[in-house]
Amino acid sequence: MAKKWYAVRKGQTTGIFENWEDCKNAVSGFPGAEYKGFQTREEALLFLDDGHSPEKEFPDNYAFVDGSFNAATSVYGYGGFLVAQGKCYELQGSGNDPQMASMRNVAGEVLGSTKAMELAVSLGLSELTVYYDYLGIEMWATGRWKRNKEGTIAYHAYVQSIKEQITLHFVKVKGHSGVEGNEEADRLAKQAVGIE
Repeated sequence: MAKKWYAVRKGQTTGIFENWEDCKNAVSGFPGAEYKGFQTREEALLFLDDGHSPEKEFPDNYAFVDGSFNAATSVYGYGGFLVAQGKCYELQGSGNDPQMASMRNVAGEVLGSTKAMELAVSLGLSELTVYYDYLGIEMWATGRWKRNKEGTIAYHAYVQSIKEQITLHFVKVKGHSGVEGNEEADRLAKQAVGIE
């Protein structure tokens, strides 16, 4: 039998679940619960973020990014996803470069934002809105914060190199506050560094 994914956007807990038992526990006894089963994880992500943002309706092309750091292994990582042209692309990866690792989870935040932008450019998008929970993502990109580490200098330089190709917008969301896209990006970032 094909694997199913369950998305809960209103319930005791929200997010994506890989089995019915966990989904049932998340919605059981919750008045007005909103959940649905899907064949793919991407479809489940689209359902989660179907206009249920605390800010406003999502733009056509947007990404949620987050970073994490595993202190035991000195591995930093990122997680998130980009939604464009009706499709959802998952973003996830990690690294252990000592210079970057000195920035801990911030290294993952910067890497995640960069990967979202790289994907947007490769897809030929003219605009991208990046949802993030760490202010440096916007401030280093726009040059409003001083860049004194290799990672932040490279990040700013990359953003400058693509500004003729794509218009970037940044929206700060409060981390760990029930914003589904941010929660999913956080989960993927933790998974990338081996923290479940």
